[in-house]
Amino acid sequence: MKTSPIIYLLITTIALVTVAIFAALGIAFHWIFVITIIGEMLLLYSVFKILKDNYKTDKTFKHFYEDFPINNEEN
Repeated sequence: MKTSPIIYLLITTIALVTVAIFAALGIAFHWIFVITIIGEMLLLYSVFKILKDNYKTDKTFKHFYEDFPINNEEN
């Protein structure tokens, strides 16, 4: 089963939000430091997975936003 790169971003976000919560609660510095280093490694891995993902689309910039189409007619 192929894991979506978005899952890696979700895990990274949870790790880095945990750092902020731990810092606000006054948890020992070494735990905050360790989770920060793990979060940074997860971020780099997430970026790598997203950039190397084999994602193909047939959309171009002519499609713009599908929920807000641009009229090709000039008024």
